[in-house]
Amino acid sequence: MNTLSFSIITLLVAMTSIQFGATFAKQLFPFVGTAGSSTLRLLLATVILFVVWKPWRGKISRAEIRSIALYGISLGSMNLLFYMALARIPLGIGVALEFTGPLAVSLASSRRIGDVFWAVLAVTGILLLMPVSDASTALDPIGVGYALAAGVAWALYILFGQRAGASMHGGRATSLGMLVATLVVLPIGVFQEGAKLLDLKLFPIAFSVALLGSAVPYTLEMFVLKKLPAKTFGILMSLEPAIAAISGLFLLNERLSLVQWSAIGCIIAASTGSSLSMRHDTVPPLIEAPL
Repeated sequence: MNTLSFSIITLLVAMTSIQFGATFAKQLFPFVGTAGSSTLRLLLATVILFVVWKPWRGKISRAEIRSIALYGISLGSMNLLFYMALARIPLGIGVALEFTGPLAVSLASSRRIGDVFWAVLAVTGILLLMPVSDASTALDPIGVGYALAAGVAWALYILFGQRAGASMHGGRATSLGMLVATLVVLPIGVFQEGAKLLDLKLFPIAFSVALLGSAVPYTLEMFVLKKLPAKTFGILMSLEPAIAAISGLFLLNERLSLVQWSAIGCIIAASTGSSLSMRHDTVPPLIEAPL
């Protein structure tokens, strides 16, 4: 197996791992709610990343602290909002709607007239998922709103993450950003769930969420980003809403209508088209998020 093939398989494993982490997270919701699940996931992910990357080593400037703070706030907000969406709508639809955040960043940075088509296609997918048509009336409008808000947070995560990663090692930046994200969500989780967060029976599932949703995929993607061309990385990442929908179907028994599958297809096609139009010298954006 050559390096390219191995890298492609590795990235697919990373994306699948993230969706498995999301399915485990949904199993936590009945016990500690969305805020509690987000708190446990971020807290344990922080511990794992601190053990792996040891981010306390070395000095950090005031400018870097500001970048890490903004990065961490957007990361924590994204995770909490996404979990709030998952409590109300299927995993595949939640990921597809949230995916519009990084897609918007990619399209906004483009200067090609042809990318207008991909933007229209993405908007078409979003409109098909809006709970205003007969095909999507079953979708909770609040859940849809949370997913779109998580997409905005994901877009900010990309922008702030690029700034934070530009001044220090990616592993250190993510570890410190995850710590800030934990501090953002922790008070909400403690306020809503209190002592429930200390139930040791929940820790195996919570640890699985943190491991599959953060530590494993992030480590794999650190390797892949150095091996895959930017276009290939972007095209493969575009498959994530489909992987989420399939995971939701087989692991959570979340069945989607034909129109909803078509909407997800529109968003995937828009993301793929945007990736294909990237220049050869373009650095791939941080479109994967440790959810």
